[in-house]
Amino acid sequence: MNNISVNFKEERGVMKPLNGVCCAPYVERLGSNQSTIKKMFTAAHVPYCRTHDCEGIRNRSCLVDIPKVFPNFDADENDPNNYDFHYSDEYIGAIQNAGTETYYRLGCSIEWGSKKYVSLMPTDFAKWARICEHVIMHYNEGWANGFNYNLQYWEIWNEPENPGNTWGPSQWSGTEEEFLELYKTASKYLKSKFPALKIGGYGSCGFYAINRENVHETRQMFVQYFIDFLTMCKKENCPMDFFTWHIYTGSPEEILEHARFVREKLDEFGFNDAESHLNEWNYQDEGTVYMCKHTMDGGAFLTKAMTLMQHTDLVDKAMYYSMSSMTLYNGFIDHRDGTPSPSWYAYVAYGHVYHLGTGVSVNYDGDIHAVASKNESESAVLLTNHRCEDDKVTLNVDGIVGKKAVVIYNTDEKHMKEEFTFTVKDDVIMELTIPQNTVVLIKFI
Repeated sequence: MNNISVNFKEERGVMKPLNGVCCAPYVERLGSNQSTIKKMFTAAHVPYCRTHDCEGIRNRSCLVDIPKVFPNFDADENDPNNYDFHYSDEYIGAIQNAGTETYYRLGCSIEWGSKKYVSLMPTDFAKWARICEHVIMHYNEGWANGFNYNLQYWEIWNEPENPGNTWGPSQWSGTEEEFLELYKTASKYLKSKFPALKIGGYGSCGFYAINRENVHETRQMFVQYFIDFLTMCKKENCPMDFFTWHIYTGSPEEILEHARFVREKLDEFGFNDAESHLNEWNYQDEGTVYMCKHTMDGGAFLTKAMTLMQHTDLVDKAMYYSMSSMTLYNGFIDHRDGTPSPSWYAYVAYGHVYHLGTGVSVNYDGDIHAVASKNESESAVLLTNHRCEDDKVTLNVDGIVGKKAVVIYNTDEKHMKEEFTFTVKDDVIMELTIPQNTVVLIKFI
């Protein structure tokens, strides 16, 4: 028996934005009318959308990448005529219109092919930083017929240590020392120009070597790369408002293990105030587990992982990879018919708890996990059974906001299924059966 107690009278601070995403389900032919972005982002209350690997249809162009926005590196970076913001404006505008904040990755998208077009090392780091300055000016200060979005997070590069494949590195063509020099140059320059904004990086490939046996030597190198980065940033006094890292795993507990490693290292090197952002994660990677992402096994995994992260101080923001309609990492949309997968509704359920705003006290002694929140007119509890055989739950709830309970189950069906409603008082005890790989959302309204 799983015993869970929730006390809505005991507040635990603001809910953390762990239900962000990478990329938006952009469709070029829709122009500025990106209805799917607005519908899905609104339904799940997506707080942030990271712009990495935002691949469009037009010549397979990568939206927002610096080499696409500023296609001729030899041109004058101060001349707005040398920038092409058209499709990036359309893309970012749709994200902002959905009530989601754009989290801009300054750099390039991944390239696996035999010829690289955007993942090449800039030939002039100072100029690259000035180009990034003008991109920020365009979206935050109206430069070049731009906008005043006040985007806060600007990430320098992504996975510079990615070894790529037989055709070489897929994200950074230079050496480690050259990337560290780029980060030093760009972070200092951008922070001097925009002291109120958050500047960080570098999108680490991850830290699998800290806990897995027989890890390939390239993955072992990821850990030393991180240490070298921290050493350089401390020595050179580089700005780092946030550090970004990635993991693809079937274990929510492994996410916490890696998150703890990141937090401890940041603190050890004196970056106590730097936020830790898990801005790429998913249920494993591609390949044979692709279909698992589209089931409630994947959905329950996601909600359990976000619940565990919510109950610690180890991760400040997280972003699911990916909602792009052109990738096998998208477990939210069935590629066969374009309909939402069961895992998407689990994400929607977590988004509902997130958007209420204020986290509250939750205690449980079993393997069915719980998170709860409230606002002035509503309170909610989210329960997740990810591969737990004991499906019996006793739920004790105190200090309820709202007088009617609506109990909604998410199983392998293609929707959230309302099971029953009942009137409640200030407290309630509920006996529930929650089968394996099921998410239950209880709303008190």
